[in-house]
Amino acid sequence: MNTSAKAIIALLSILAIASCSRKKDKFLNRNFHAMGSYYNIIYNGNLALEEGKLELQQDYKDHYWDILPIERMKISENISMGNLGDNNTKEGEEGEGEGSKFQRAEEKAAKAIQKHNMLIDGQEHNPQMDEAFILLGKSRYYDQRFIPALEAFNYVLRKHNNSNKLFSAMVWREKTNMRLGYNELALKNLKTLLYHEDAELEKQDYADAAAAMAQAYLNLEQQDSAIFPLDTAIAYTKSKDELGRYLFIKAQIQERLGRIDSAHKTFDKIIALNRKIPRTYLINAHLEKIKTIDSLNGNKQAQLTLLTELADNRENRPFLDRIYYQTANFYHRNDSINQAIVFYNKSLREESIDTFLVSRDYLNLGNIYFDDAQYKTAGAYYDSTLTYLFQNSREYRAIKKKRENLDDVILYETIAVKNDSILQLVNMPAAEKEAYFKNYADSLKSAAITAAKNSFKQPQNTNGNFFGKQQSIAGGPNAGNNYYFYNTMQVANGIRTFNKTWGNIALEDNWRFNPKKERKKNNSEDLSEKALIAQIENDPQYNPQNFIDQLPKEQSLIDSLSTERNFAYYQLGIIYKEKFKEYGLASDKLEKLLKNSPEERLILPSKYNLYKIYEATGNTTKANYWKQNIIDNHPETRYAKILKNPKAFEGDKDSPEAIYTMVYRKFEAQQYQAVLDDCSMYIDRFTGTDIIPKFELLKAICSGRFLGLESFKKGLNYVALNYPQSEEGKHAEHLVKTLIPELEKQTYIIPQKDYNNYKLIYDFDKNKQEEAITLQEDINTALKELGYASSFKTSIDNFSPTKVFVVIHGLQSSLGAQGLAEQLSEPNKKQQWKAIKQPSFPIAANNYKTLLTKKNLNDYLEFLNKL
Repeated sequence: MNTSAKAIIALLSILAIASCSRKKDKFLNRNFHAMGSYYNIIYNGNLALEEGKLELQQDYKDHYWDILPIERMKISENISMGNLGDNNTKEGEEGEGEGSKFQRAEEKAAKAIQKHNMLIDGQEHNPQMDEAFILLGKSRYYDQRFIPALEAFNYVLRKHNNSNKLFSAMVWREKTNMRLGYNELALKNLKTLLYHEDAELEKQDYADAAAAMAQAYLNLEQQDSAIFPLDTAIAYTKSKDELGRYLFIKAQIQERLGRIDSAHKTFDKIIALNRKIPRTYLINAHLEKIKTIDSLNGNKQAQLTLLTELADNRENRPFLDRIYYQTANFYHRNDSINQAIVFYNKSLREESIDTFLVSRDYLNLGNIYFDDAQYKTAGAYYDSTLTYLFQNSREYRAIKKKRENLDDVILYETIAVKNDSILQLVNMPAAEKEAYFKNYADSLKSAAITAAKNSFKQPQNTNGNFFGKQQSIAGGPNAGNNYYFYNTMQVANGIRTFNKTWGNIALEDNWRFNPKKERKKNNSEDLSEKALIAQIENDPQYNPQNFIDQLPKEQSLIDSLSTERNFAYYQLGIIYKEKFKEYGLASDKLEKLLKNSPEERLILPSKYNLYKIYEATGNTTKANYWKQNIIDNHPETRYAKILKNPKAFEGDKDSPEAIYTMVYRKFEAQQYQAVLDDCSMYIDRFTGTDIIPKFELLKAICSGRFLGLESFKKGLNYVALNYPQSEEGKHAEHLVKTLIPELEKQTYIIPQKDYNNYKLIYDFDKNKQEEAITLQEDINTALKELGYASSFKTSIDNFSPTKVFVVIHGLQSSLGAQGLAEQLSEPNKKQQWKAIKQPSFPIAANNYKTLLTKKNLNDYLEFLNKL
């Protein structure tokens, strides 16, 4: 190497070393650090950021049932104001975790700042540092750490006043403010940015700012105001993806505002873009337009044709679940119920990633069968609906309540159908019974033989399918039964395999290990098939007498089936009348009941309910028939006397109202166990009358006082679900929504210093109630001698089925209560009352209410010991 080359290398080395300094504001220094930060670190950081954004958008699933958000970004449920600045992420969370693209981008930004920043005298001289800080802010933003992201954007705005990225940093700052819930602040700042006369924004920055403003309006539920900034974003965005999304959001807003015509014009713009935008916006624009086209008296045949064309287009296969759903809705709106059912089921058969769509399919099917009074089928669809909804949602609770209303219907319908079938077969003439079971047995045998023949035609190693996949047996013999022996195909295959392995042997004990018997295996396929068919032909399970022998023969068993069936009919009649107002179904069940020789106790209530049903439906002929039937056939009964003269029994002591008043007085006297017993007895006695909801509500309140909060809650729910139309049912529903949540939140508290309402409690086991009464008398004597009789009162409170309290009321402090207990335990010589040594504890009145509600005495005593 010559001297000049060495000199050049030395000079370059000196220049490189000199330019490495971050404390000198020189041309070489600035450009060295600018190039080093951008072309090495920031560039790679931006690549990682874009990869992360792409993954985030691909993983995000749009919920087209609501107005779409401007930005496709799923916010983790565990994000809160308290941990927004925490960098401790959990692996596997959305947009988070060690090694995520956003964390890598943040590391690159931090590295660029640490190694190449040139902050000299409070001024940044590296022109790439604004890029680094914006990258840092964006990485934190997408990593859902919004407070640190805000700090990064604010740093750019403070330290880089001359940056060409200043407006971009402003937009990102306001997007971050919106994520933190500061929508009003973001809106104010975005207006200043967009409408400032000196603002010079690039088109895409202008579009981003306008889109962010639209999102702020949507967050504030000012949908009408969001349209103008959306139009701005639509006009200036360079991204076709964003264009399609913004147009779709605009159409959704117009649709929510009732501007159907304007919404259709916007959907048409989306459709006109065709392949220029993602197909999801195109398909959903078609479907949303079809959904609302009825509002404009559209051509129904044209709608159906378009839906059919969308379904037939192979490119739309990923969207068939939504297409079939809208097709089902089209038929449902136009009262073609059978076709609607077909397409709701077709939608369900598609592997949809939209769980809410699946829930709509099940819910609509459930409502169809509910409206058709097929409550058992409706209940099954409601069960499926609930599995696709969030348990804490209002809709989940509403559907669950509706489903629980069907429990009794499904139970009693099942009993009625099963017992009716059995009793019908029992009562058949012998010849007719034999013919019926012969046809039934022959059909089973024929199905088994067909299945056996088919099993020989199918390759055994593929289970009847070239690819080895088990074929569906839906719709075939015994379809829907999972039990092995109910499936003729599986039975036939089993018999065939057994014969090929062990031979055609007699059924006997120890057949496998019995050396006396010779077993001849038949390896011929033809002989095996013949042997199998012969075995099926001779199988005793296909003998009609085998089925006849299984029918009940004892009269007591037959009578019990009849009694159970009749009670099911009665319950169904009352449920259809009271819960669902299905008067036709109710009258049908009750009239069938009266034809089946029911128990005496069911006859009169059934007739009276039939009278009330026909009176409610305006069928005076049948109402008068049942009224006269009761008067003629049951003249001495209360029902007959009420029908003759409704006012005659208003003050009767044996009337349901008078009995209810008597039971309520027991409740006021804290005779809780007696009240619960009486309520159960009178609910049974007055079944079918209007007084039942009153007794049920009293029973619920009493169980709450006596057994605690959970029992109270359960009782109120029962009243609300079973008597929703009654005043008691509505009151119970109100208590469930308002009072129960408050009671559940109750906890023991330390009263304020000026609190002056306390009690002193002596507790006894329930079997020592006589001792409690004696103690109350002794306390009253002592209080009288002490001159406290006018200040303090005593009571015996039935705390629970196992505890009773003697309570002294009127104390003003905890120390005062303890002092009174000591005074009562040690009378002086001048005082003659009996010393009260029974253990006691003080309690504030508000804590006593909590104790009576929660029934957790041990928890309170632990709380008391900690004070």
